[in-house]
Amino acid sequence: MSELHKFIFDGLPVRGQLVRLTDAWQDLLRRRAANTQTGAYAPPVAELLGEMAAAAVLMQAGIKFDGALVMQIAGDGPVKVAVAEVQSDLRLRATASVTGPVAPGARLADMVNAHGKGRWAITLDARQRQKGQPPYQGVVPLADERGAHLQSLAAVIEHYMRQSEQLDSTLVLAADEQTAAGLLLQRLPAQGQRNLSQSHVEREGESDGDDYRRLSILARSLKREELLGLAPEAILHRLFWQEQLLRFAPLTGEAGPRFACPCSRERMAAMLKSLGRPEAESVLAEQGRIEVGCDFCGRQERFDAVDVASLFTPMTQPQPGSLQ
Repeated sequence: MSELHKFIFDGLPVRGQLVRLTDAWQDLLRRRAANTQTGAYAPPVAELLGEMAAAAVLMQAGIKFDGALVMQIAGDGPVKVAVAEVQSDLRLRATASVTGPVAPGARLADMVNAHGKGRWAITLDARQRQKGQPPYQGVVPLADERGAHLQSLAAVIEHYMRQSEQLDSTLVLAADEQTAAGLLLQRLPAQGQRNLSQSHVEREGESDGDDYRRLSILARSLKREELLGLAPEAILHRLFWQEQLLRFAPLTGEAGPRFACPCSRERMAAMLKSLGRPEAESVLAEQGRIEVGCDFCGRQERFDAVDVASLFTPMTQPQPGSLQ
């Protein structure tokens, strides 16, 4: 079962989160593989999309926000765009548009930043946004301040958090065909320092920085196979057995991260109806049936001649006194 764990380090301004997407991630991949038009993602694309899904859950869970967090990567490689969306109640979905072959073992730069035009974006789309108010969006290139290409999604997000949010973050991500997982540590501003002398504040700030760097080194020692294969309790014990962790109840099931897509046959039928009868009948005449798919989850619905006719046949009201 997919799960999200939150914890803090007692006495230190550092918080952490650990997410493991299992059934949610497998459901997403299974739907994509069942789509006869797209087929399954190539392994490097699935790995990138899984890391995005895990990272989006971690970022959504770390803010007080009612709405959708949308993470997007767009670039100039065979993966034109990849998107992960997580609602405030941790419902998630993700998709990628692939327009060319992806070599085995391809990395981030190969897939979306071949010529340095790749961009990473995060959008916060509030549920109760005022009319005319645009959603918040942050966009960064897939490169550091010196222009060097960043080689992993985790490095891109860490760079964004430092530059845009002024928040030291350590992020470890991994994904395969069974699991998408992530570990996030963040250094928070120390509280209550305004009552201390300036020299004490400076010394305490240095101490906090040393503690955060030590914890960051421990987090980065986590191996890919450990993040994907070990239970959350084993991971936290392996990394922080000498630390005093204060843990919150894990979020699982309907309270935790789970795959969900609002698409339905009814919505697809409405989209098909919006094309108009001539266009729909033209496709039907050419192909014998119409297939409509959801770009996000890969779900497909098929409409035959009877289905199409019923879409464009108005419902008639019975005449008074007629049999029903």
